[in-house]
Amino acid sequence: MSKHLKRLAAPRAMPIERKVSKFAMKPSPGPHPLDSSLPLGVIVRDILKLCDTGTEARKIIKAGNILVDGRIRKDVKFPCGLMDVISIPKLKKSYRVLFNQRGKLTLVPIDGSEADWKLCRIENKTTVKGGKTQLNLHDGRNVLVENDSYKTGDVIKLSFADNKILEHYPMEKGTTALITGGKHIGEIATIEEIIITKSPKSNLVSLKGKDGTFSTIKDYVFPVGKERPAIKLPEVKMDEA
Repeated sequence: MSKHLKRLAAPRAMPIERKVSKFAMKPSPGPHPLDSSLPLGVIVRDILKLCDTGTEARKIIKAGNILVDGRIRKDVKFPCGLMDVISIPKLKKSYRVLFNQRGKLTLVPIDGSEADWKLCRIENKTTVKGGKTQLNLHDGRNVLVENDSYKTGDVIKLSFADNKILEHYPMEKGTTALITGGKHIGEIATIEEIIITKSPKSNLVSLKGKDGTFSTIKDYVFPVGKERPAIKLPEVKMDEA
């Protein structure tokens, strides 16, 4: 596997200029895949513009000035993806990583009270020793629960301080969801129906958005609230509408 990434071949989700230089910073292997993550150095230099060069970004990160999900990260290539919280204590600023309606990963400024938790989708469940259930989340985390009332596709609101579940947003009719892929990426819609396909193909979800009803695969549906989103969403610019 190549250690380098050319800017022209960079993933569509990475919001960087393509022709200013030949290479781009490639994310390290980690909790998010290459095609839907941003290296911490790109966030510091290209998006937040806290510095002008990669060397300066490396110094800022190595000094322990950047937190991801409440933990200091010193790897300049650490991959940050959907729902991750980027905090800069010295500037008293925090951001949440989300998709905008152009399919780009963007940083949404959030208040300090929102910087203590994140939303995580349950990708799988396993039973461990002692009969407890382990929830395997979309960002690589694992959470043990006593009461197995969760299903694959549901989303939990997770606290960074004690790794406790604060709220639960099920994948069911009436739940508000964020679309994370396909034609409707970045849109907020309400789940109308979950369609089980009796084949190797993915299950489908029918949703109602501001422009009418549409359907997408279940993997692209990320519940974010019951009646309204529990998170602050990216602002929609006129050229993105």
